[in-house]
Amino acid sequence: MFKMRYLKLAVVLVVGMLALGAVVIAQEPNTELSGDLEIFSWWTGGGEEAGLLALIERFQEQYPNVNVINAAVAGGSGVNARAVLTSRMLSNDPPSTFQVHAGQALNALWVRAGRMQPLNDMFEANGWMEQYPQGLLDLITDSEGNIYSVPVNIHRSNVMWYVPGKLAEWGLEVPGTWEDFLTTTCPAMQAAGVTPIAVGENWTQVHLWESVALGVLGAEAYQGLWDGTTSWTSEEVNNVFTTFAAVLDCANEDRNALSWQDAAQRVANGEAGFTIMGDWAAGYYLIDLELEPETGFAWAASPGTSGTFMMLSDTFGLPVGAKNEEAARAWLSFIGTAEAQDIFNPLKGSLPANITADITNGDLYNAYFQSAYTDWTTNAIVGSLQHGAVAPPAFLDGFGNVIASFAANRDASQATANAATLALQTGIGQ
Repeated sequence: MFKMRYLKLAVVLVVGMLALGAVVIAQEPNTELSGDLEIFSWWTGGGEEAGLLALIERFQEQYPNVNVINAAVAGGSGVNARAVLTSRMLSNDPPSTFQVHAGQALNALWVRAGRMQPLNDMFEANGWMEQYPQGLLDLITDSEGNIYSVPVNIHRSNVMWYVPGKLAEWGLEVPGTWEDFLTTTCPAMQAAGVTPIAVGENWTQVHLWESVALGVLGAEAYQGLWDGTTSWTSEEVNNVFTTFAAVLDCANEDRNALSWQDAAQRVANGEAGFTIMGDWAAGYYLIDLELEPETGFAWAASPGTSGTFMMLSDTFGLPVGAKNEEAARAWLSFIGTAEAQDIFNPLKGSLPANITADITNGDLYNAYFQSAYTDWTTNAIVGSLQHGAVAPPAFLDGFGNVIASFAANRDASQATANAATLALQTGIGQ
């Protein structure tokens, strides 16, 4: 009960602060607009739910006659939501708008299938062609120049979370490389009776794998996995899997039974030293656990990845046959603005995608956001596998099975061969 009161208070505070100096958005409120607007996402808890509710509240202030249906489906990284969405899209029963990761999660599936409507007119009318980074625009644009979704944020995947006081208590430092973690950090924590790294269910293991891959391969060779210049059966990729196996040996044995929040909670409790998770974990620590950044929780780039920002972006698109298209377009026009993104992202734990947002406002964006923004604007940028940026959904689904099998048998040669076959089957690097 207290948590729900805290979530509502957080929403009220952020919306109230923004209302004092709100940016005027391009589309004026239309009090005549009405009907149902079904918003489909996987944001059902913590900071991400709080952010979504804050957006809906502000939107309904502008469009009071629109009935917003929050059709969120629980499940980390959209694992369950994607299955429900696929069923609905193939049954010609799409929601008014739905959440989708920028990149191949959007382009290789729904855009290629002709199930999305282009939004170029909206981007041009709102001046967004100059308000979004070109690299992000490229991720939501097809080969013919059509834009298919509106980004609401930038997340970082390669983040290692920990509690500073606990590390000091154990006499340890944040490991700079996976070798440091495996040779120093892991054995010291195990000797102290602490789980070195908390890991959750299968998708979080893929999330961990991509950080291990980036740390072992480096940015150029990691990118080569997706453009065909790095062979899946090379010795370097074999080394990724053997390193990943050693990291799993430092993890909790009950990982398949845990959510990412469970793993993050163990770090906060001092039961585990670290967890690798995207920076939505910042929203969880801030909103759910009410912890202060830099004291109750802290962060670093995952081992071996300092200087590289592995990105993903949550976006919303307009499906063909969307019910109440006019309301859906109003929603999309709203969420792309700096005003909306300054409401949403401080609660979600992400950076605004719109570069005119008030990122330098320390009252909105705390120490984590300032650190992440510096890295976003100065680091090498690569895309996340688990979160849809670099590979089509067919590859990701199959790769989850590769990771599950590898976690059970630890056969790196088999894993690389299976991944190579999967890449061929799904067009990776072709």
